[in-house]
Amino acid sequence: MTATAVAAIIPAKDEAARIAATVEAVRGIDGVDLVVVVDDGSSDTTAELARAAGAEVVRHPRNRGKAAAMTTGAGYVARVEFEEGRAGTSSSERRPLLFVDGDLEASAANLAVLVSPVTSGQADMTIATLPPQKNPGGGRGLVVRLARAGIEEFTGFRAVQPLSGMRCISRRAFDAATPLARGWGVEVGLTIDVLLSGMRVLEVPCDLHHRVSGSDWRGHLHRARQYRDVALALAYRRLRRVTG
Repeated sequence: MTATAVAAIIPAKDEAARIAATVEAVRGIDGVDLVVVVDDGSSDTTAELARAAGAEVVRHPRNRGKAAAMTTGAGYVARVEFEEGRAGTSSSERRPLLFVDGDLEASAANLAVLVSPVTSGQADMTIATLPPQKNPGGGRGLVVRLARAGIEEFTGFRAVQPLSGMRCISRRAFDAATPLARGWGVEVGLTIDVLLSGMRVLEVPCDLHHRVSGSDWRGHLHRARQYRDVALALAYRRLRRVTG
C-alpha cells in the first residue's frame, strides 16, 4: 500500500448487466488498489460477475439499503488494513474511500478527478457533479430541492447536486459522519456531517453516465423512498441540533 492508495466501494443490487464494466473501469483509476463490491441482496449474478472482473465481494443475504452497503464496504476495507498490520494507524495513513455507483460502466473511469483533491489534502470529501444524462429522468426535482435546502439550512453550503452518490472521502471525514444516515438519506447526511465537523467539501464536474429512474410506478416509488429518507436524515439532524 502506497501513501496515495485508495479503496473503491461499489454498493450494488441487481447490476449484472453493468457491474463488470464498472469494476474494470474503477480498477484502472490511478491509486485504486482495492475494489470492494457490496452485493446488497441481489437476485441475479452481480456478485459472481463482480468477482470475475477483479473485485472483492461482500454479500448481504437480503437488501439492507445503500447506507448499510457503504458501511459494510468501509468495514471490509478496515479489516483488510488490519490484516496488513495497519490497525491503530492514524486516519491520514489509511486509504480514502471512493464510493461508486454500480451502473456507471466505462464512465466510472472518469471518477479519477475525485481522488487527487482528497489525497493531496485539498479537500476532505469530493462529490461528483454529473452532466445531463443520455436519458432524462422522470422526476420533478422535489427530492433534489429538499436535499439542497436542507444542506444549506445546516451549513450554508449550496450543493449543485446534493444527491450525487459518487464521492471520495478521507477516513477522518468518514469517521466524523458515522453512523451514516439510513437508506437514500446517506448523501445528505454525509455532506452535512462532514461540513459541520469543520472539514472541506468540494464538488467536481465529472463525465459520468448511469441509469436514471423513469416515470413508471417503479420510478415514482424510488423517488418516494428517497424523499422519505432525506426528510428523516434532516429531521434527525434538527433534533440533534436542539438536544445537543
